[in-house]
Amino acid sequence: MPRFFWIIMALIGGGLILLVTSGDRGTTLGIESDAFARTLYLGIWGVVLGASIFATRVPLGDVARNLAIWLFIILLLVAGYQYRYELQDVASRITAGIVPGSPLSVGADGQTVRLDMGMDGHFAARAEVDGATILFLVDTGATTTVLNARDAAAVGIDVDGLSYSIPVSTANGMARAARASVDEIRLAGIVRRGMTVLVAAPGSLDRSLLGMNFLGSLSGFDVRGDVMILRD
Repeated sequence: MPRFFWIIMALIGGGLILLVTSGDRGTTLGIESDAFARTLYLGIWGVVLGASIFATRVPLGDVARNLAIWLFIILLLVAGYQYRYELQDVASRITAGIVPGSPLSVGADGQTVRLDMGMDGHFAARAEVDGATILFLVDTGATTTVLNARDAAAVGIDVDGLSYSIPVSTANGMARAARASVDEIRLAGIVRRGMTVLVAAPGSLDRSLLGMNFLGSLSGFDVRGDVMILRD
């Protein structure tokens, strides 16, 4: 068999003999036995790897370059895993800047949500209502959450079958609305089920309003400059 094989076997055998004969002393050749065993293990693998590289006769420059590339990839993966939550936060902030009203969950529990002020000076909230994505205008002056006719139809409400008999005040003046209900409103990690909403008559409301029946169900919310924080 090749001489290299017997060299490796001699190293393994010699190392094992030293570990066994060290007994209960806890050290081998003045080194802690655990550290000696790890060093022996890594050394053997280093010898095997080095011999394999030389056996392929690949230029050392190419070997060094490939090792550097793999080392960089490994370090990048480790760094990505260690900073995964921070990277998620950065990605959410970028999304919030690109897509108006995108909520940003603050904290691992998802029960604190951040909304950034839009270019128009208002706070918007992109929420899921019965599976449909609705862009709400956050309106602390609205007693009830109001859906415009277009968003109500997207949610699955029969807009044509409603009776618009409830007067409501909008930015365009007084309008008529109908009472309805939705199974779920989900804003990031904040979820409310079985909520009553109003549906504005077709053509009377441009944007749906996230009102106080949702905001008032939270433990608190406040505005800090151009940021609104919602706490479940």
